[in-house]
Amino acid sequence: MTSLKYRVNILWSEEDDAYLVELPEFATETQRYFTHGDTYEEALSNAQEVLELLIESYQAEDRALPQPQILQAA
Repeated sequence: MTSLKYRVNILWSEEDDAYLVELPEFATETQRYFTHGDTYEEALSNAQEVLELLIESYQAEDRALPQPQILQAA
């Protein structure tokens, strides 16, 4: 897998009764959340799987991968 480091945001949703996974660099106007999990650990595992599939898909289609958004500590 690539050495690029993408952000993974995991948020609890009362409405969905699940942890939702956001991959900000891959988000679009129509898709913000990419997977979910009943537990935080399941959501994190699902996030890694989806991220790997997204990267594979971009590479197979010769699409440029989004640049990771690096957060700088003050």
